[in-house]
Amino acid sequence: MIFTSPLKSNSKKFMLLGSGELGKEVAIEASRLGIEVVAVDRYENAPAHLVANKSYVVDMQNKDALLEIIRKEKPDFILPEIEAISIEVLFDAEKEGFNVIPNAQAVNKTMNRKNIRVFACEELGLKASGYEFVSTLKELRKSAAKIGFPCVIKPVMSSSGYGQSIARSIDDIEKSWDIAKEARGDASELIVEEFIKFDYEITLLTVRNETGTIFCEPIGHEQKDGDYIFSWQPMVMSEVALKKSKEIAKKITDGLGGRGLFGVELFIKGDEVYFSEVSPRPHDTGMVTMITQSQSEFALHVRAILGLPLDYVTYDEGASGAYKSTKDSYAPSLDIDESLFSKNSFVRVFGKPESHEGRRMAVLLTYGKDSLKNARKMIKGIKE
Repeated sequence: MIFTSPLKSNSKKFMLLGSGELGKEVAIEASRLGIEVVAVDRYENAPAHLVANKSYVVDMQNKDALLEIIRKEKPDFILPEIEAISIEVLFDAEKEGFNVIPNAQAVNKTMNRKNIRVFACEELGLKASGYEFVSTLKELRKSAAKIGFPCVIKPVMSSSGYGQSIARSIDDIEKSWDIAKEARGDASELIVEEFIKFDYEITLLTVRNETGTIFCEPIGHEQKDGDYIFSWQPMVMSEVALKKSKEIAKKITDGLGGRGLFGVELFIKGDEVYFSEVSPRPHDTGMVTMITQSQSEFALHVRAILGLPLDYVTYDEGASGAYKSTKDSYAPSLDIDESLFSKNSFVRVFGKPESHEGRRMAVLLTYGKDSLKNARKMIKGIKE
């Protein structure tokens, strides 16, 4: 394969549509191979802007503005890194010959919970929790009563758990409705899901290109309000459950097609496996791979896009802990205990230009025996 240098007439070029902390790591891995990176987001100095060769600030829902940037830059690959973007621009870009990762239709299906649930369950026949879609508060009350309490209520489009809540009784319905409607993304329709009393949930990072599909070791994770707090790898699970998980992950990613890394979320109850969601890009719980694997999820994503070998080495168990801001600030700063920078641990600071309560600002990574237990203790060494 021929490699080039950035900012030349023959440069290989990635365009990131969305430039958060995950996009930042993709940009770093791409730049290690001489790829020119163009980072696009809705606000200035987004994390990937800080390491990209070029950056743009634009309304990510403005199809014409995004298409103008794509036509100007002529990227070899377009990488949608967030859900809140104009899906029409991806279809239009493909029609003009641009290569969307993994493809526009896959992004369209996965960015909308209704699309992906119908595709996974009704077209592919995957096992999942019971669900219904509603558009009004009256319909929500009716569907929740039908599905039973507790139930999970989410907008059909949102990211990082925004707008998600658990209604434990009919008295919680109005509050869940308000939470969903306040979420960024499309809250015109909601999904009501059966609450499965699962034993644990995992992310199975699934990487595919023309040579085939590989799986990383399963990642266990804990969530709060739909957003991850801790993740660890590997998650200990039965061989039967792991085999079923891989079968589901391959079926959904084969159905979506394209190349790159997918984060497949699954619920596990005994040896039974239920499909939850899938993201056609690196996953927040997969940040743990920056310390557990010779090739992180970000490096594997870049390799898959370029058609490079997907081989890697798993080192040992590890864990990650997300630090979320406790206050609003236009000049955020983190006071990090120096002991967190050891031979077995380190911190990645995302460099976001503003903080607000609940915004993810950094991640702690730790390696070796009892890594999750250590991560729980060590995350307290990050303060504002």
